[in-house]
Amino acid sequence: MLELVIFDADGVLFDSGESNTAYYNAIFAAIGDPPMDPAEEHAGIFMAAPQIFALRARNDQAKLERMRAVARTIDSAPFFALLRPPLELRPFLAALKRRYRLGLATNRSATIPALIDHLGLDGIFDAVASARDPVRPKPAPDIVALCLERAGVAAARAVYVGDSDTDRIAAAAAGTHFIGVGARAGHPSRIEALDELPAALERLFGAA
Repeated sequence: MLELVIFDADGVLFDSGESNTAYYNAIFAAIGDPPMDPAEEHAGIFMAAPQIFALRARNDQAKLERMRAVARTIDSAPFFALLRPPLELRPFLAALKRRYRLGLATNRSATIPALIDHLGLDGIFDAVASARDPVRPKPAPDIVALCLERAGVAAARAVYVGDSDTDRIAAAAAGTHFIGVGARAGHPSRIEALDELPAALERLFGAA
């Protein structure tokens, strides 16, 4: 029986491509660097901020520290305004919460509390784990495993909903089921859009 549905954030609960690119470009501009190239923009969808900074720094420790310093002081609110949820998230998730416990496991880091507030999702998630915790980012299983631990649910009774190979690999290593959302999620249990999730859960796991 399925007890817990864990969500990735970027690419699942919202399209964050425009937002993430604007955020990183603001940091890069502040240190005198050029904007993201297409490969970095793609990586920015699913990598944690420390991974993006390391990718840009290319072993330049001084540059890495400058990016970290800017990130600690930058206001995230203008970038949250560029997030594009595919539907009204609170009523959608509240309806799911009547049948399952809900978790959030994401490579986002320091922005998580403010993001949950911005999206109006206070009280929705029973467990949250992110790259702000002292664990390895995805594709390591640590963030998903920590979410399971905080929810007190066995991996076999949980499903991770993600949009990338990074998510699929993390879910498999953590021992959870996986449902992919969108074109980037190459997996037999894949749905085109988030609004198809309730039917997919019932089809794959039966009535809660």
